[in-house]
Amino acid sequence: MDPQLDATAQAELVRSGEVTPRELAEAAIGRIEALNDDLNAVIHPLFEEALETEPADGPFRGVPFVVKDLICSVAGAPQHEGMRFLRDLDFHADEDSWLAGRFRKAGFVFVGKTNTPELGILPTTEPLAYGPSRNPWDTSRSTGGSSGGSGAAVASGMVPIGHANDGGGSIRIPASCNGLVGLKATRGRVSMAPIGDFASGLGTELVVSRSVRDTAAVLEWTCAEAPPGEPYFAPPCERAYTAEVGADPGRLRIGLMTAAPGGHAETHPDCVAAAEEAGRLLESLGHSVEVSHPAPLDDPGYIDNFLIRWTGGVAAGLDFWSLRTGRPIGPNDVEPHTWALAEQGRGHSAATYLMAVGYAQLVTRAVTQWWQDFDLLVTPTMALPPAELGTIGSGADDEDPAAPIHRAIPYAVFTAGFNATGQPAISLPLHWTEAGLPIGVQLVGDIGREDLLIRVAAQLEEAQPWADRRPTTFATTT
Repeated sequence: MDPQLDATAQAELVRSGEVTPRELAEAAIGRIEALNDDLNAVIHPLFEEALETEPADGPFRGVPFVVKDLICSVAGAPQHEGMRFLRDLDFHADEDSWLAGRFRKAGFVFVGKTNTPELGILPTTEPLAYGPSRNPWDTSRSTGGSSGGSGAAVASGMVPIGHANDGGGSIRIPASCNGLVGLKATRGRVSMAPIGDFASGLGTELVVSRSVRDTAAVLEWTCAEAPPGEPYFAPPCERAYTAEVGADPGRLRIGLMTAAPGGHAETHPDCVAAAEEAGRLLESLGHSVEVSHPAPLDDPGYIDNFLIRWTGGVAAGLDFWSLRTGRPIGPNDVEPHTWALAEQGRGHSAATYLMAVGYAQLVTRAVTQWWQDFDLLVTPTMALPPAELGTIGSGADDEDPAAPIHRAIPYAVFTAGFNATGQPAISLPLHWTEAGLPIGVQLVGDIGREDLLIRVAAQLEEAQPWADRRPTTFATTT
């Protein structure tokens, strides 16, 4: 079977009787066994369970799937969230999260859980607990984070699609680093039940994939039956997201932004070129593109207020796992930067935290005013190409243990703001450097406008296809 087939195509093979779900699972397991020593993408194999699974009769019946080892719990499987603390306790989840259950009902077959940085904090996947995931385009480079293990698994052809989540760019950054499609949906579109995120709505869940149609179909499935008691609600979609693939978006007014928000980083020439070339491609498709972006994105308080919520979330995450395991977590149980950020989070008063949330709400109202005149915003997904391994994470010579989060800013500076505003944004693999590294382009829509993002993303995919591109480390046909 061709490992370049996307999830939709593999599901069609099962429906037609050309292959069985077991044959798909066996092929995926073989590819993981062949490639994982090089990439370190899958840290918890679920091979026996996969071969014994009778998949549900959903739209992706029999399609092999990986689950990121963060937030989305899988009953009976290890759940370590990049933490040595949980690894050493050999912690296993006792139930599926709502989303894992929804993935099962779609017919996906779980073949493994993937690597993630500790608590998903950094935009690179290099946890001390499991070691770095390596980029299949260049194994000296980062896969991005925090869904980097899933990114490497999908890009290398181990599986056609994988779970990912995003609190500051953790779907879009690995999509950019690995040459994939990564959609962060509108806040509240996809449930994070039963736990939810710890940072007042920054987080959301979905997948990294090889095609726009796969992403649209998974979004359609996962947002269809939200559980009761959701803390956030996204505006309802007018029709099925799969119907938006190939639909005419009309002539759109699109803003182009290549300078990092607030001047917090210098945008690399390859990342500037990626966004500018995407702008020219959009113009050739009949859209109007001009240099413009929401001015409030440049507010000097953006990073500081985001980090108040982020560090609060880290502290809450450690407190949650202390409570869940009955074992207090101390500074020697986690990576130095994790403890440093948690201490910062604990140092903020409740009033400071709520003021940061209020700041984000004010900025959201100001930012979304720009969408009264424009339909989409185009930016680079990251300000820099995929980092060399060891660039971002903890260093033994760091005088400040919180230094990794500051080194991470250029990699998340274009993405994190839209977690704060709750807007949908998608990274598309539209550019490669001369050295063969993928560079993602981000499209951002108004709140609730995933439909428009999917229409335009599909239009770009048709105009400049990426399906035939293969990284250096890629599965062989079985």
